[in-house]
Amino acid sequence: MMERIWIETKTKQYPLFLGEGVIESLPDILRQLSFSERTKVLIITDQTLERLYLPKLRALLADDYEVFAHVISGGEEAKSFEQYYACQTTALQCGLDRKSLILAFGGGVVGDLAGFVAATYMRGIRYIQIPTTLLAHDSAVGGKVAINHPLGKNMIGAFYQPEAVVYDIAFLRSLPEKELRSGFAEVIKHALIRDRDFYEWLRREVRTLADLKGERLQYCIKKGIEVKASVVREDEKEAGVRAHLNFGHTLGHAIENELGYGAITHGDAVAIGMLFALFASERVYGVSFAGHHFSSWFRTYGFPVSLPQQLQATRLLAKMKGDKKARAGTVRMVLLKDIGAVEVMSLDDETLLALLYEFSRREEGKQ
Repeated sequence: MMERIWIETKTKQYPLFLGEGVIESLPDILRQLSFSERTKVLIITDQTLERLYLPKLRALLADDYEVFAHVISGGEEAKSFEQYYACQTTALQCGLDRKSLILAFGGGVVGDLAGFVAATYMRGIRYIQIPTTLLAHDSAVGGKVAINHPLGKNMIGAFYQPEAVVYDIAFLRSLPEKELRSGFAEVIKHALIRDRDFYEWLRREVRTLADLKGERLQYCIKKGIEVKASVVREDEKEAGVRAHLNFGHTLGHAIENELGYGAITHGDAVAIGMLFALFASERVYGVSFAGHHFSSWFRTYGFPVSLPQQLQATRLLAKMKGDKKARAGTVRMVLLKDIGAVEVMSLDDETLLALLYEFSRREEGKQ
């Protein structure tokens, strides 16, 4: 069943189409969005999708549009200035103009990169997100597009909303388990920060990753998107509550950066980051989440629950201080007062270092 969810921001309203087989409706969707025949369409995708699905996507559009493709290598390391430059070169060589369209066909990496290309080519042309991973249920909505710099993740980017999101869950069948798990971390995040009922549904209905299929999978995606959409509606450019979506990401991004992009999946890093944020929340607010057994719950899905041993707390702190949410070198973390109740708190270096050391020792002892 195809569902339509409206994403609203201060600058734009656009539809998200969700369901099994919705990609077949792409030509109709483009007509609804007033893309005329012979519009030039550039598909930006990765090598895996090129092999699995690109011929079908080209064939869907070939009768009505002039279709080009640019293929990047997969993985977080593809969100580089070099890949960004190569995409811009292809767009110029293909003669894309201000009426042209970019299709971001892939996971979060493709979506972030292709969206930033669209945001900056000729000062901005239209694009559509076609996510193919569970992780992209988060990144495809809300218009945050970016590339990485060796000194920080997503540091070069923009807020630039798509024309639409076309989310065909059939694409998720080809996902390796580690990528499904990576995306599920963001589903958990959405439940923890804003929807206690959804959190309890997850605990009850998704006992293992094998449960993420069919109606359960579509429901997870829908609920995650609804949380993301509700936050973005209130705060498009992260001036306030949108920062809540970074729960688990302050340390998560630092772990990714320290290990080298691609050495750990985004979701696995965020899972550790969420456990640390929960631990820090207990210390800061004097609350206890012991009854939720979060570490044990995360382990049932295969998430790591402790800091990789080769990482030094002092270096992680330095990376956290370079985070986009930091202010004047002070780390601002998203903490949980209760399930569904979050707050951004500034933590000084001494406090954070002590928390990192204690968290590391505590989680290692549970292995």
